[in-house]
Amino acid sequence: MKHWIEAARLRTLPLSVSGIIVGSMYALANPTDAILTPTEVFNWRLFGFAILTTLGLQILSNFANDYGDGMKGTDNEDRIGPKRAIQSGVISPAAMKRAIVITSFLTLLSAIALIYYAFGYEHLYYSIFYLVLGILAILSAIRYTVGNTAYGYRGYGDLFVFIFFGLVSTLGVNFLYSKEAEPLLILPAMAVGFLSVGVLNLNNMRDEASDKKGGKNTIVVKIGGEKAKKYHYFLVGGAMFLVFLFAVLFDLYADPYPGQINFDLYLFLVAYFPLIKHLIRVSKNKEPRDLDPELKKLALSTFALSVLLSLCMIYFFSDIIVNAFLGGR
Repeated sequence: MKHWIEAARLRTLPLSVSGIIVGSMYALANPTDAILTPTEVFNWRLFGFAILTTLGLQILSNFANDYGDGMKGTDNEDRIGPKRAIQSGVISPAAMKRAIVITSFLTLLSAIALIYYAFGYEHLYYSIFYLVLGILAILSAIRYTVGNTAYGYRGYGDLFVFIFFGLVSTLGVNFLYSKEAEPLLILPAMAVGFLSVGVLNLNNMRDEASDKKGGKNTIVVKIGGEKAKKYHYFLVGGAMFLVFLFAVLFDLYADPYPGQINFDLYLFLVAYFPLIKHLIRVSKNKEPRDLDPELKKLALSTFALSVLLSLCMIYFFSDIIVNAFLGGR
């Protein structure tokens, strides 16, 4: 059990649910239809299955990465990060393959339940679209490193992470509640995507030598460590800018008293301090091995930013939300 928990890489899980939290709390804080109350838009059961499905996809991705990199020999003696399960021999390739199949099945079941609670039998086209999207997400989680055409070995990992853990996670889950597209939400969706890619980029910067030796042509391998640092500044700095811009527009868009600055809405800026500190550490880094602790810090900072931003949005409409949950009392 200890080895399976390690293979699931728990430190990556908070990052994976960041988009779900932002998209869900936006639905609670900002109902799209003025006639509806927050409780008629937001659904705790739907939120639970959205979290469960995303965690399943992340664990599946971690198992598949362990299997794919292990079988290709990318996890070699040059790898700096924690030893993988197949690399160290504590889990056999056959057992990991079975785990991938089981996790894929359980994740698909969770996705089907999520789709049912979101659309029921009323929106067949939406249900089919999300089912296809869920299957694509499962296949993408596996194909990142598994197979001869693994896209992670061709430098496309960043794009897929941005799409699925940023845009799909945030915008997709919000649509499950509201059944409407939310243009403003694309800003934090992109921000979560940038930060998620930032974690992957940090991982690839750390593993540049072993990836190059194993034939894994990540963006870092293609452009080199120094340019990868500049790319990292763009990802993290760009995410910070997008979230701040979202808060300003949300303030202007949702405020019943235009022209009044709601300082409570900007408390999420507290999460910028660890992000800035992280960028300073990366800029001063000379040894890839020392980047490993920064992975966890960036992932947790992203999670903290998502939670704080969500709390700020909810507090903005706290009176309306409390009255809705109390039935107007």
